[in-house]
Amino acid sequence: MLIETRAYARAGLLGNPSDGFFGKTIAISVRNFGASVTLYESPELIIEAQPQDTNVFRSLHHLRDAVSMLGYHGGVPLLKAAIKKFGEYCETQHIRLPNQNFSIRYSTSIPRQVGLSGSSAIIVATFRALMQFYDVEIPLAVLPNLVLATESEELGITAGLQDRVIQCYEGCVYMDFNQEIMERQGHGKYESIEPQLLPKLYIAYNTDLGKQSGRVHNDVRSRWLKGEPLVVETMNAIADVAREGREALVRQDIKLLNELVNRNFDLRAQIYTISERNRSLIEAARACGASASFTGSGGSIIGLYRDDAMLNRLFVELKKINARVIKPYVV
Repeated sequence: MLIETRAYARAGLLGNPSDGFFGKTIAISVRNFGASVTLYESPELIIEAQPQDTNVFRSLHHLRDAVSMLGYHGGVPLLKAAIKKFGEYCETQHIRLPNQNFSIRYSTSIPRQVGLSGSSAIIVATFRALMQFYDVEIPLAVLPNLVLATESEELGITAGLQDRVIQCYEGCVYMDFNQEIMERQGHGKYESIEPQLLPKLYIAYNTDLGKQSGRVHNDVRSRWLKGEPLVVETMNAIADVAREGREALVRQDIKLLNELVNRNFDLRAQIYTISERNRSLIEAARACGASASFTGSGGSIIGLYRDDAMLNRLFVELKKINARVIKPYVV
């Protein structure tokens, strides 16, 4: 039995990064890029390392670049952590797993460390493969929590639920992480939005090496936990951007959507330190007439463009600063 599963890149459209602060967000799955997991029965449980997991390097510079892109251990720890968390979930749910072993390997085309959620895509695909192999059903609303716990508890990655929700649900989803709702049911309120309602969107991402995204959030979280008024008020305003955006999508108010995307980034910049590299992406896109905000923690941006002429300008101008522009494929 050969099992193959996939999970796709994602982009936060509105509300970033209020998902970790009881806020609201809208995100899309980006099927241009994906992570796939292949699993088959074998006598022992084997995690097959990929070329990017190597400990053999051409030079010191090769090692430096590999660690910058993939961390110190490549993708194998993601598989290990997901398998461990899956086993623990089955134990707590009193699900008895058959005594079957498997070999598992992954591959990914998602650009790493640019805020398109490559790590969580590998974990989502791993959970899907394990669920199929062992014939275990995990409720869709619960699965993102398990993926987040895999990253935060097992690997120490600072993150919110948004990425995992959209990668599990796919398409376009409006998410409400209201604290009362979260505490009552253990997860947010998730509402699928028809992708046909989406305006003309572009995504641009750095082709230079990035940095690990979990580090970006730590200072703001501590300030939020202390109740710093600027951080609390800004996060509430960012959540309102997503709420207004949902209504604007339904009304097809493209002008307001453009304004909301820009407002999202401008609010974020009030409390987060934005690197010159990331700010140059925003400024170059806005100079072309497009709106622009981060898709995640930095390294890639998303926004609306008016027509093909503007899209072509985006291709040309962002290429000058080593960024690639794509039209996201959303189903």
